[in-house]
This record gives sequence, structure tokens and C-alpha cells, in this order.
Amino acid sequence: MCDNPVRKIPGRIKEFREIMEISAIDLARDIDIPYETYSKYETGELDIPISVLYKISVRLGTDTTVLLTGEDPKMDTASVCRRGKGVLIERFPGYEYSSLAYNFKARNMEPLLVFLDPKKAPAPPVTHSGQEFNYVVEGTVRVIVGNREYTLNEGDSIYFDASLPHGQSAVSAPARFITIIQE
Repeated sequence: MCDNPVRKIPGRIKEFREIMEISAIDLARDIDIPYETYSKYETGELDIPISVLYKISVRLGTDTTVLLTGEDPKMDTASVCRRGKGVLIERFPGYEYSSLAYNFKARNMEPLLVFLDPKKAPAPPVTHSGQEFNYVVEGTVRVIVGNREYTLNEGDSIYFDASLPHGQSAVSAPARFITIIQE
């Protein structure tokens, strides 16, 4: 794996798409995003939101891990992720994701450890299908869901409808939280 595997994601997507003989226009339509936006994802001009990576992997018939790492997940009964060994995903300014179950086949939820840097501007709110759970491990996290704002401290959690615009930010110091996304 290279020093920054995130830079290889757009190329992997393009390679899969071309092997499957799916045009970029068709893939954009199939995952319900404007072609102009999709094109910028595939060229690396824009960072690809994790929710879009899930949609692309479903449409391409592959596991998200393959797009993230270039390797197939190996485990089907249990997958252990040791401290600091998750697959790093830097998808938004101010967010650093670490995939904790990347090596488990056919996941139907995605557990991530998220690091928030209060010095960086928070990403704009996102939406995706399914539900999401956040559990604060360290620091204080501001969570916006729809028109409501919640302040969560270490040990607090929130479960919400991910189709509502949502986002998280560190309040004053770096913060870490576990998020579990089920789409």
C-alpha cells in the first residue's frame, strides 16, 4: 500500500468502471449525482464523500475496501483491527476517518474512527441513505442533524436518520468519535 492510498481511489474507480464497460455519464446517473461532480471525483479534483464511495462500490459490484485499498477483504467470520491499524480515509477537510472493519467481507455497516481537528473548517453537511450512530471517545463534538444541534462529550452518543443533512465538528480541542454507518 502506498503512503497515501486515498490518492489511488479515483483511478481504481475509473479502472473498474471501464472494465465493466459503464460510461462515466451512466455511473453518475446510476448513483444519482451530476455528471460534472462525478467527473471531478474520478479525476481527483474533488474528494469523494464516503457515502458516494459506498454507492459507487454497490454499482460496480465490489466491496468499498477494494476501492479504498486495492485489495479484497479476507475475513468472513470475524475481523480484528488493532489500535492504529485501520485504513486511513481523508475525505473531508477537518475529518480523518479510519475504517475499522475494512477486512470483513460483505459488511452491511461501516464502523469508522473519526478524528476531528478544530483548526480546520468543518465540512458542509452531508446526507446519505440509512442510519448513523456516533459515540464520542475523546473531546467534545458538535453534531448537527437537520435543524438541531447537539453537543456530545466523551461517552455520549447519538443515533440518527442519515438522510437528514448532518455533520460533526470538534468544539475547542481535537476530538475522536466512533461512527457506524448503515446504508
